[in-house]
Amino acid sequence: MSHSPTVLEISLSAVEHNFNYFKSIISGDTKMLAVVKASGYGSDSVAVAKLLEEKGIDYFAVAYADEGITLRNEGIATPILVLHPQFQNLQLMSSYSLEPNLYSEKLLCEFVRISKLQGLDSYPVHLKFNTGLNRLGFRAESLEKVYSLLRNEKSLRVKSIFSHMVASEDEESREFSMKQISEFDAIAREFENLWGYRPIRHMTNTSGVLNYPEAHFDMVRVGLGLYGFANDVSQDSKLHNVLTLKSVISQIHEVQSGETVGYNMGYTADAPLRTATIPIGHADGIFRSLGQGKISVKINGKKAPVIGNICMDMIMADVTAIDCMEGDEVILFDCREDISRMAHEAHTISYEILTALGPRIRRKIL
Repeated sequence: MSHSPTVLEISLSAVEHNFNYFKSIISGDTKMLAVVKASGYGSDSVAVAKLLEEKGIDYFAVAYADEGITLRNEGIATPILVLHPQFQNLQLMSSYSLEPNLYSEKLLCEFVRISKLQGLDSYPVHLKFNTGLNRLGFRAESLEKVYSLLRNEKSLRVKSIFSHMVASEDEESREFSMKQISEFDAIAREFENLWGYRPIRHMTNTSGVLNYPEAHFDMVRVGLGLYGFANDVSQDSKLHNVLTLKSVISQIHEVQSGETVGYNMGYTADAPLRTATIPIGHADGIFRSLGQGKISVKINGKKAPVIGNICMDMIMADVTAIDCMEGDEVILFDCREDISRMAHEAHTISYEILTALGPRIRRKIL
């Protein structure tokens, strides 16, 4: 919606700062993969990818083929790993130079079949190994079977092997994480013994990059960290906030004592008050559970608690103590702490707050 008064401002200078920070804590010969799935974690995947390509990023990762196609159609030339390819989209991979993660025997065999039909030669693919997340990937004991399927296959070449850490942000899970790292290292060594070469090896997400330097291997994957979150209080201050969500006051109401505000009489005034109605709601990703005073917005430098139940398209805030008028700017969040507070009050994580921001919110690149 190009005319919406509700806007998500995306600071590319903050993305660049965060990229440079992660580059500074890995060795010079370690590659970096930027995860730009889910519209760049709710921001703008194309704008973020274009910036990072200019800065020399080594790889991008998306979840699904369509996300990669969007980047290619916008001129992105850097290699793109598709983390969760679906059978019906495998034939699109080579057309858009997308590199699939082949995480199961069935998927691998199907892409081998397609690659032969398309006459591919040494097409780059990636193999994921399950070291404890139990979501996608081959188990370690499947390695020889995978080798038997690929050893004489000239149409494909394994560009990387990788795994995914389960709880890299949790110090209490360090023993489990170290077990994962050890298992993946053993898989990587066995791969090299069987295939006779070493592919790119990668395992760490944002928290893993920060907490497990021994698991950096040949490449690290950074997702949420690029958008300003380290999942670590000691590291958060070293990153810059990327996203600011703004709207405006549509209408101000004078509510009398005893009157109610919003659906189901969600708030009852115990004294006269002024409320501001703001054009954003749960259809835009502001969860209904965040009503009833759980969060505040900022108007003219002051906090205004959101009262009553959040509507599909609107929220109401108490502005009794704030000098404001219709049309004034409203800030829903402009720092990591605001987003983290929303996540806490909604009993979720910052990932969900960001990726829930809907398409009606106008994106503005700064």
